[in-house]
Amino acid sequence: MSKFTAILGAAILAISVSGTISTTAHADEAKLIKKGSKVFKKCKACHVVDEAKNKAGPHLLNIVGRKAGAAEGYSYSDAVKAKAAEGLVWDEANLAAFLEKPRKFLKGTKMAFGGLRKEKDRNAIIAYFKSLASAKEEAPKEEAK
Repeated sequence: MSKFTAILGAAILAISVSGTISTTAHADEAKLIKKGSKVFKKCKACHVVDEAKNKAGPHLLNIVGRKAGAAEGYSYSDAVKAKAAEGLVWDEANLAAFLEKPRKFLKGTKMAFGGLRKEKDRNAIIAYFKSLASAKEEAPKEEAK
């Protein structure tokens, strides 16, 4: 076997393996997002994720990476307003901590929900939130007529 053939074979194997890993990772992510959509059913009474419309709670459209207290038209608690003034951003870590025990993470929040105790549920709902933001960014834009 020539050196070239050996290198070519190794490259093909690496590409094949990475494709399998990528496909598997994509399938796992899809399952996580699907689970997140199911977990979100617990939140639907007070929140929406597909439009900038507030209900009993603020809308969660593009929540990942959003500044706390930024949903226009929603009347936030003083606790959220204070954290927003300090610069709180709903990154994955802050969302996970808040979703685990909302009233512990943010004393004085109006959110009555007790939290998502299971880490896998928190991870799933955050993946779901992120997927919605990604899908919105990837959607084709309508051309002006």
